[in-house]
Amino acid sequence: MNLDDPRAQRSRARLRTTILELAAVKDPAAITMSEVAKRAGVNRATVYQHFPDVNALLTDAMEEAMTHVARAAALCPLDARRDDAPQPLNALFRHIADSATLYRRMLGTQGCALFAARMRERLTAELAASFREGRRPAGFNDVRAEVHAAYLAGALMGVIATWVTDESPAPAEETALAFWRLFRH
Repeated sequence: MNLDDPRAQRSRARLRTTILELAAVKDPAAITMSEVAKRAGVNRATVYQHFPDVNALLTDAMEEAMTHVARAAALCPLDARRDDAPQPLNALFRHIADSATLYRRMLGTQGCALFAARMRERLTAELAASFREGRRPAGFNDVRAEVHAAYLAGALMGVIATWVTDESPAPAEETALAFWRLFRH
């Protein structure tokens, strides 16, 4: 299959849209490839040509969200005051709040393990790259940049997962500030 073919691109886009629509209203573990195919208006073989399973399709569809989260985390200015969360971090938590149902389904206890792993990997890679470019907090030169990045990525993923699964979550800005204070500590 040629992924540059416009027909393949349209099919993949339709499948991504469909899986996100389904995941917003239904537990991803309960979604079948047949259901995706039917709702997307393609045959099941077409779905399998592009994706081996629902988790791979869902993770691919969430790629833009993962990129958004990773870039926002890497863009936080290191000189922001402890009591003033940086704008990229506030924007990140507002983005997650706007799609809370989807993130809850993806990161909750019944969520998609592949998505969580890929998001953590993406966060780690973005943060490590940022650290190598000189955007690393002072005082951590005795720790490898990749280990430091993995630590922060895990912490951010934990805060996001806890926040979106909370029955009465704090406002986005309050959660961003709490994370920033922990990060700056």
